[in-house]
Parts: sequence; structure tokens; C-alpha cells
Amino acid sequence: MPRIAGIDVPDRKKILFALQYIHGIGAKFAGDILAEAQVDPDRRANELGEHDLARINAIIDANYLVE
Repeated sequence: MPRIAGIDVPDRKKILFALQYIHGIGAKFAGDILAEAQVDPDRRANELGEHDLARINAIIDANYLVE
């Protein structure tokens, strides 16, 4: 399972929905994060590389208050 913001997210779900498993991130914020990270929201969480996960983590850490 990929870890994003210290949380294990489901790896078979599309990343747009997997991000919403993090308390404090809803559909709009998930879309905003992926747009800023330049990650296709239709990709599955287990298809993301370390570089993609690092960009998503950096954006969440810098801009969002999560669990």
C-alpha cells in the first residue's frame, strides 16, 4: 500500500478516490492536489512511482491540515 501523508491508502483505487481516505481531504482537495502535482486522477494508487508520491506528499505537507 502506498503511504501518503503518513497514511496507508488503498492501492487498487484510483488515486483521486484513494486520497479521500485521508481525513481532511475531500473530492475537491484531492483534485486540486493531483492537478498541482501533475498526476492523472485516473491512475491507480499502485501505479504511481516514488517521484509522484513524493510530489503529492510535499503538496499535502505544505498546504493541508490532515490527521
